[in-house]
Amino acid sequence: MKAIIFDFDGTLADTLPVCFYAFQSVFKDFDNKEVTSDEIKAMFGPSETGIIRENLLDSNYDKAIELYYEKYKEKHQELVLENEEINDLLLFLKKEGYKLGIVTGKASRSLLISLDCLNMKDLFDVIITGDDVSKPKPHPEGLNKAMAQLNITNTDAIFLGDSDADILAGKQANVHTIGVQWLPNYQTLEFGVEPDQRLSNINEFIQVLKNVYK
Repeated sequence: MKAIIFDFDGTLADTLPVCFYAFQSVFKDFDNKEVTSDEIKAMFGPSETGIIRENLLDSNYDKAIELYYEKYKEKHQELVLENEEINDLLLFLKKEGYKLGIVTGKASRSLLISLDCLNMKDLFDVIITGDDVSKPKPHPEGLNKAMAQLNITNTDAIFLGDSDADILAGKQANVHTIGVQWLPNYQTLEFGVEPDQRLSNINEFIQVLKNVYK
């Protein structure tokens, strides 16, 4: 096993609350519409800019997208706390010599805000965002791009995510999938597609790596 690839929102960082806040601000300001967290989750797949362009009734998309990023950044430090266990996990993986990757539907702009706020920006060997693919998860394009950039094959990688789209993308890319529910907010209560493994505790993953992949 050479590479550990992660989804981001709900997997590496508890960013769903700030995503919901920013989307709710946009729909309220531009469509005068209250949207619930579940309604926003149902829109997930494309990047934030794609979600706004596909779902906002008001056609002033550029201003709406700017408002999204403004609200996302404004509330990030209040709503997204650093997670010591995640930080320790990433540092452990680096120390053990694993290549680290992110494959996310997020736009690069919001991901960079999060990585900067959480002091994670120098930890990853490859990052594929929603801006880098023409087909978002559950299509495997992002994972395949990440593996190509890392110069590895599907048998060299694990993909961890918190949504059905993550698990489906992993299965279509023929990588080992781990469904995680280890942060306070994650996307999928019950996986519709069974991952190869499920984990609800971050430290369990370290044990899995030590026992299974070494």
